[in-house]
Amino acid sequence: MRKNALTFLSVLFGFLFLTAQNAGAAGDADVIKKLSSFKSTGLSTGGEKIPQKSELADNIKKNILPLIKLPPGFKIELFAVAPDARAMAVMRNENGVIITTRKTKVWHALDRDMDNVADTVEQFAATVNFDIPHGACFSEDGHLYIIERNRVIWFPAAEYFKESPDTVAIPIIEQGDLIPKDEESYNHTARMCRVNKADNKLYVSLGQPFNVSPPEKQEIYNKVGIGGMIRFNRFPGKLDREVVATGIRNSVGHDFNPKDNSLWFTDNQVDGMGDETPPGELNKMPKMGMWYGHPYYGGGDVRTDDYKGKEIPKDLADRYVKPQIEMIAHAADLGMSFYNGKMFPDKYKGAIFSAQHGSWNAVKPRGARVMVTYLDAKGNATKTEPFMEGCLRDTGVYACRPIDVQVYNDGSLLVSDDKVGAVYRISYKK
Repeated sequence: MRKNALTFLSVLFGFLFLTAQNAGAAGDADVIKKLSSFKSTGLSTGGEKIPQKSELADNIKKNILPLIKLPPGFKIELFAVAPDARAMAVMRNENGVIITTRKTKVWHALDRDMDNVADTVEQFAATVNFDIPHGACFSEDGHLYIIERNRVIWFPAAEYFKESPDTVAIPIIEQGDLIPKDEESYNHTARMCRVNKADNKLYVSLGQPFNVSPPEKQEIYNKVGIGGMIRFNRFPGKLDREVVATGIRNSVGHDFNPKDNSLWFTDNQVDGMGDETPPGELNKMPKMGMWYGHPYYGGGDVRTDDYKGKEIPKDLADRYVKPQIEMIAHAADLGMSFYNGKMFPDKYKGAIFSAQHGSWNAVKPRGARVMVTYLDAKGNATKTEPFMEGCLRDTGVYACRPIDVQVYNDGSLLVSDDKVGAVYRISYKK
């Protein structure tokens, strides 16, 4: 009875939230039209500014950072206070970062005096009415892309217009066209993106909204890429949208290996099967068009209860790719990046840093840390181990919850935390 009541309440509140969000998102068509035509919106909003010298900043430095554990020679500091900080995209030509949220705001943090600490955190593109603008990525030539729940916006001059409430904003995929409107959900809406240097296309992950997606959804999901990965042209015109992977439950982090351009991604696995099963996943895409197990597998080789007695179709079984690394169950593996900087010791070069957000429902709390995964000469994962720990206290309370990891311009590592609302910077000195 309690489970049914919780399910009803979650659906009810989710419906109300979704209705409010969509009502707002649908109201910015005129604004986007003006911005994409390089016209002023005439709106007076200047955007919100977040104080960087505050009691919150002081308490983060006093109560949280001293308890973080890192390997010898590494140091963690507060880079920016940014409410609800989620995914990050590092600017190329300035010491600055675009920081997304799962709400309605996107921030830009800027280190103006070059001391590797953000001096200002201000609202980015304040006149755009964002709807869960979680995904953000820069191309090598400086174009910013922000992926919302159901829209993709191109910001061709984000670094130049970052401090103006009116910013050139051009939809690559219009509101309501990333996924079918009938498939919009309040659950698993955290899109992520990367630009592939090889084909110059944008790769976007689309989580499926269920714990285990039902049979009647498989056809439409596989067709549009829900529970998978899609790619498309990153400039307006012919979209050339393709589904490049299916069978992914909810990926909230992917990156291309700079060495061989292989695509890697994290995947959050099925809940409700016990604290210690199924495992989370770090996956490698050997080629496009492969299948990664969901909904027949809950994670690793663990079959879901819903599909345990059902035979896996041969078409899927022939394209199945096992995870490169199995992470502990329910740690919520999210953002990831290959380390391509020069600051860290040689053992970390070419390794994958990934964030574990921490479980929302495990009886025994776990995760809330940053992992590092090492690759061999052939580009396959060999082992993974904790790199940053201390967010999970002995009391079982999460003091911080890492979301995303990105390599900063100087080779340090940025870690976002949506529980505290901050971005940390991890540096190394011999």
